[in-house]
Amino acid sequence: MLDWHEHLSRDPLVCGGELCAQGTRIPVTVILDSLGEGSTPEEILNSYLTLRAQHIRAALAYAAELAPEMR
Repeated sequence: MLDWHEHLSRDPLVCGGELCAQGTRIPVTVILDSLGEGSTPEEILNSYLTLRAQHIRAALAYAAELAPEMR
């Protein structure tokens, strides 16, 4: 599985410390919400030009890691 730590980061000076795609101001929640609403990865990448495919995969890996904790 992809190590999401390599592609997502948290900085208190960026988006209030929210977890974001590394090197961007795009919160992981925006990526996951877009996927949940039915957007394809390609549509998300076209909407956020600084986003890369690995950011989307990392957001999914992050969500998958959190999912067992939510049970």
